[in-house]
Amino acid sequence: MKRTIFAALAALAIAALACSPVTIDVPRLDTGPTETITINEPLPDRSEADVEISMGAGKLTLGAGAEGLAEGTIQYNVPEWESSISNEGGKLTLTQNADGAGGIPEGEVINDWDLKLGAVPMNLTVNAGAYEGDLELGGLPLRNLTLSGGASSTTVSFDSVNPEEMETLVCRAGASTLTLTGLADANFAEMEFEGGAGTFTLDFSGELQRDAAVNIRAGVSTLTIVIPADTATTVTVEGGLNNVDTGGDWSVSGGAYEISGAGPTLTIHVDMGVGTLTLVSK
Repeated sequence: MKRTIFAALAALAIAALACSPVTIDVPRLDTGPTETITINEPLPDRSEADVEISMGAGKLTLGAGAEGLAEGTIQYNVPEWESSISNEGGKLTLTQNADGAGGIPEGEVINDWDLKLGAVPMNLTVNAGAYEGDLELGGLPLRNLTLSGGASSTTVSFDSVNPEEMETLVCRAGASTLTLTGLADANFAEMEFEGGAGTFTLDFSGELQRDAAVNIRAGVSTLTIVIPADTATTVTVEGGLNNVDTGGDWSVSGGAYEISGAGPTLTIHVDMGVGTLTLVSK
């Protein structure tokens, strides 16, 4: 991965220190030769798996297609960032070493995770820091999904229907640019989204399988919600936001923004402070 994210983190750290009377020596981390960890984890001896991916700064590519529970590679060139793998009792954990978490790497930094997951029903958790993410989760049998990221640039997509009924989809994002597409195909009952200062797009394209409820909390951010024109939808808004931009065929009734349609209904509640909210129907 290029040095852009790490440079941004360093700039933030320096800016913070400039406002402080305390002098702090930020440790530097040396880079070395690129190492590769090969992942080839078998399916569990149970009908459900828990998968947890925890990484710091880097690049994460995640998708379906593993023959077992998980396969892929982790490439890194910061020795302190060597990752560990644990697969016991139906729980797979991939974790980046935290020994160098407080240091800033020097030179060209590589921390690339390229992973595929298998066809067993699973509860998936992804925790990441300042990272660049491309998560194509379409077709994965997800029963629960939790995504947490810091200063990141990430795309999460569902290009086909989740064969499992997902109970909850939880997404927490910091100062980031985040796009989620094909959310109707995630097949969730409830979705919780929490965003800090960032630019967020929640695209509910796909085929809504059942009634679904979405709760959104966002700070000083730019939020765009995209709804298919034929999906029955109600959006209510509260908080300090006093302006909502709309595109497409929305009707306003009692402070609620609505789209008429047959089939399952999408109910969205937005609690947003200062920022920009755009509702798009197409």
